Amino acid sequence: MKSSSPPSAASQAATDVMHRAARIEDRFHQFREKRARKRGLAVTVVPYPGYGSTEWVRVLCRVLLTKRPRVGSRAAKKMRKRSESVRGWRSFTSVPINDVTVKITVDGNVIEVKADRGGVVDARIPMTLSPGLHIVRFQAEDSEIAEATIYVVSPQVRLGLVSDVDDTVMVTALPRPFLAAWNSFVLNEHARVPTPGMAVFLSKIAFMTPGMPIIYLSTGAWNVAPTLTRFLTRNLYPKGALLLTDWGPTHDRLFRSGREHKQTQLSRLASEFPNIQWMLVGDDGQHDEAIYAQFEHEHPENVKAVAIRQLSHGEAVLAGATKKTEAHDQDGGVPWVYSPDGAGLVEQLTARGVL
Repeated sequence: MKSSSPPSAASQAATDVMHRAARIEDRFHQFREKRARKRGLAVTVVPYPGYGSTEWVRVLCRVLLTKRPRVGSRAAKKMRKRSESVRGWRSFTSVPINDVTVKITVDGNVIEVKADRGGVVDARIPMTLSPGLHIVRFQAEDSEIAEATIYVVSPQVRLGLVSDVDDTVMVTALPRPFLAAWNSFVLNEHARVPTPGMAVFLSKIAFMTPGMPIIYLSTGAWNVAPTLTRFLTRNLYPKGALLLTDWGPTHDRLFRSGREHKQTQLSRLASEFPNIQWMLVGDDGQHDEAIYAQFEHEHPENVKAVAIRQLSHGEAVLAGATKKTEAHDQDGGVPWVYSPDGAGLVEQLTARGVL
């Protein structure tokens, strides 16, 4: 099965009115890509976990040009696949390939899709699959074949988990303007500190419904996905898909909106899984409360409960927020609980009969 179609009128119109900053960025990427290919850099696919239903799957990856390690070097010996070399700051300095064709194989089904301006593939592919884990394989041009997992959710599942990342599952304690630099140049996931009790809390939710979809929703860039995945695994967080965003300008604005990214992804999940209620987990440092409240207002049937990790006053100041707790859960509807750690959230949700 192959898929290839010309640009739609809408996408062509979007290109015609592309923001000047985006046009500059595209020309810069084209220049870097041309130079990188002349230098012999290798096409590399960095795969990300995906999810789906028994009728479709959502597959995610990013295509880059990366340096080839010297044969016999320590990097070459440590690395089993090329995608494993894209760590830390290398994920930001590697060159994304614009508009490259990626061959995707799932259970013998083959489809070709185009990566976006940042080299990211985020594609929904119609196909019939059984519930459970499946392997998806990616290849772009002459790259090595990269593999990731896709979790297919059973139609009988009625509960899912969405969790924020920064200041929710890991203690960032950094001013927001410096957060990107931290994620870029702190190479080792050992340097990141897990939030006390949150791994146990999220695991307890995951055990409530075997086979539930688990989504880590963050405004972080796709560049940090490999490091985040290793952090979550090392600290025993339940496995799930990452929904991150891309850096740089969009076709119609200079800066991307992290809040809009989260709102869009939540609405998409409600549309993709209309029969699932979500446990929403975040923190009170930025916009999670407002985003979750809006989602509850628009999709009350899709929210099981909201758990907010309370930042200390110092953490809230660094996050650029004033320390406050918004008023929710006043009419006996969806439970909202607050605590500075996972143990407190477990205790309150258990008292409310949710856990």
